[in-house]
Amino acid sequence: MKQLILGGARSGKSTLAERLAAESGDNVIYIATAAAEQSDVEMARRIQAHRDRRPDNWLLVEEPLNLAEALREHCGPGHFLIVDCLTLWLSNILLMDEGRHFKQQTTAFLSVLSELTGNLVMVSNEVGLGIVPLGEISRRFQDESGWLHQRVANSCDRVILTVAGLPLTLKGDTL
Repeated sequence: MKQLILGGARSGKSTLAERLAAESGDNVIYIATAAAEQSDVEMARRIQAHRDRRPDNWLLVEEPLNLAEALREHCGPGHFLIVDCLTLWLSNILLMDEGRHFKQQTTAFLSVLSELTGNLVMVSNEVGLGIVPLGEISRRFQDESGWLHQRVANSCDRVILTVAGLPLTLKGDTL
């Protein structure tokens, strides 16, 4: 089953994904897309907080760029994959090499989604509910994340929006 969990910052989306994984009974593989530069102490703390709350028996794969390859390598029967999160991955590839590999990476990711078997839950920030941001790169990020979410949601069995820790099922079976 493929699932997409959307929500704002601190909406409970990662906690929900982790709960679904724990309840699955499968071997959990956590694909983390965050990457902190050495100077970004605050992001390093956020990453550490995520690590600290995960069970020790979950496999961690840190992949900030080549998400399609990580999914292809790890997804399959008996595995429950969590991708946390698509918007961080999108930022990484949008800013990498001035965006030269952006189309290649997104195309590869969307292509592999249709091939995957096993359980997969993808977490992503819904950034389209606010005002249109100032600055070209910020507007492009908002546009690209909206388009990505639409395409991912189309290929998912279930799509959930989380607000204040409460899940609202938009597509598929309710929780």
